[in-house]
Amino acid sequence: MINKFGDNLLFCLTNTKRRFKYLALIVEKLKIDLKQHNFMQPLILPLSFELNTNKVYSIVGKNGGGKTTLIKSLTCLNDEAVFAAEGAVWFNNINLIKAESKTLRQMRKEKIKYVFQDSISSFDPLRKVKYYFQPFIKMAEFDELMRYFLFENLIDVLQLYPYELSGGMAQRLSFILAFLYNPDILILDEPTSALDYRIINLLLHSIKEFAKKKNNVALIVTHDFHFARAVSDMTALLNDGSLSEFVPAEEFFTKLQNPLLHNYRRIAE
Repeated sequence: MINKFGDNLLFCLTNTKRRFKYLALIVEKLKIDLKQHNFMQPLILPLSFELNTNKVYSIVGKNGGGKTTLIKSLTCLNDEAVFAAEGAVWFNNINLIKAESKTLRQMRKEKIKYVFQDSISSFDPLRKVKYYFQPFIKMAEFDELMRYFLFENLIDVLQLYPYELSGGMAQRLSFILAFLYNPDILILDEPTSALDYRIINLLLHSIKEFAKKKNNVALIVTHDFHFARAVSDMTALLNDGSLSEFVPAEEFFTKLQNPLLHNYRRIAE
């Protein structure tokens, strides 16, 4: 009896280790409320999901539906005076919701990189673009990525201040910077908002290539259903504060029943 119990326990532990080996992020019962004067207004209802390595995940939904609030909550980027988060977000055996500020800053610097929709605001207006790329300028990958995203006059671009950049230029530079840091998790907020079709196609390919490396994973939030369908391995819908289950992208866009998807399919046809 003891041996049988021990064998069962060993089997369970082995399977658990094997399962977590392929998980980049685990979200458990994450709930986000908006702090009002004397009550809490629910924004994101309790949700749970897992991100496996070497995949691209997309969360689609309408504008103003809480997608950006959700991804910011994963590393406690939301203003704590405005938002309250409960639950757990596990990364490298650390619950980021309970982590210290120093740990979170280190994670965002090295392991989990964001590219937000308003990319210009991500740069210090008093520092030239060169300041952010200084550690990478002598790397061949820097030159390759700059030219890949259609920056030809590299010296001129590096001398610009953020306020001299267009929205599309700032977004492309943010992508390049994120790829150069080679994080474990890349989180993109409405990545096609300021891009033309040429750049969108280049970005789509680069995200897929990123996810194939080591144990990488990409998470995208967008209202661009066409892009999500083209780039994603797995897709979920955030609607009215609730997140659906992640399912394979083709299944999501062809079989899932929801008014938002019905409108998408009608337009796509």
